[in-house]
Amino acid sequence: MQTYSIILLLAVTYCISVVVVPGTPDSKNLTSSNARTAPQLYGKYCSSCHGRDGSAKTNKGKFSHARDVSDASWQDDVSDERIFNSIMNGRNVRGNMPGFKDKLNEKEVDSLVSYVRGLRR
Repeated sequence: MQTYSIILLLAVTYCISVVVVPGTPDSKNLTSSNARTAPQLYGKYCSSCHGRDGSAKTNKGKFSHARDVSDASWQDDVSDERIFNSIMNGRNVRGNMPGFKDKLNEKEVDSLVSYVRGLRR
């Protein structure tokens, strides 16, 4: 009976490790213990071009023609859906913004949309 318990424990442990291995695409769907906050995501993926305040006054932002996402008139004209799609798929209209669909899940992008809305000045 003890051998059966050990085998069962090993099988369960293996299944868990296969399903949730950090760094795999499925790991983006993990629950809150591993969730990244919108400020963390913005700092990691957005601020080098758009700046901490969204004004795009960074060297990289100037070079890549990054959008000033804090601009009130732009905020009035753009929908949440467009911001979401730009983050997921990128944009190549004014400059070269990469898409982040391979790095962020939909919930994280939704949180970034709200965060960008909060940068309005």
